[in-house]
Amino acid sequence: MSKDNANSDRILVERVRAGDQSAFGQLIAPHSARLLTLAVRMLGSSAEAEEAIQDALASVWIARNRLDPVQAVGPYLTTVTLNKCRDRLRRRKLASLIGLTPILDGWDIPDMMPDPETAAISRDSLARLRLGIERLPIRLREALVLVAIDGRSLLEAAELLEISEKAVETRVYRARKILREKFAHFEG
Repeated sequence: MSKDNANSDRILVERVRAGDQSAFGQLIAPHSARLLTLAVRMLGSSAEAEEAIQDALASVWIARNRLDPVQAVGPYLTTVTLNKCRDRLRRRKLASLIGLTPILDGWDIPDMMPDPETAAISRDSLARLRLGIERLPIRLREALVLVAIDGRSLLEAAELLEISEKAVETRVYRARKILREKFAHFEG
């Protein structure tokens, strides 16, 4: 982040802490697309991800006095979003245990292939991969999404998850191993 952006964010955070809703919109706008992508990848549902983001941002607004003008707002927003996704995943797991299966919207996979057969195979493979990621234990899924999909460094992911870099690396390795084993099963 440049010095100008840091100063701008500090001013916005101070305005947000004072209750300025317009400043809140300006503060979160640069992060909203990334947070939505993260939530979709964690939850496997764009509708549910949008709700999680709304919950996360509402929580940030309600607890706006916790915003620190000196700290970057991006990691804080990411942490709150991850927590809201975890809550939803726990509720989903509980619902499935008691027999209430939530209805999830499908993954929108654009058909960019000219050959319909190749496109169908690609969509099927991608859908299986996304389902495999969805079925990973949450700790493995979080690490995989942050590092392999969201493009964060091990250090960034470790700070967000409040674990060591080695733990993140191990979780990503285990997640990839599980996915490789599942795909080997489909291919064999």
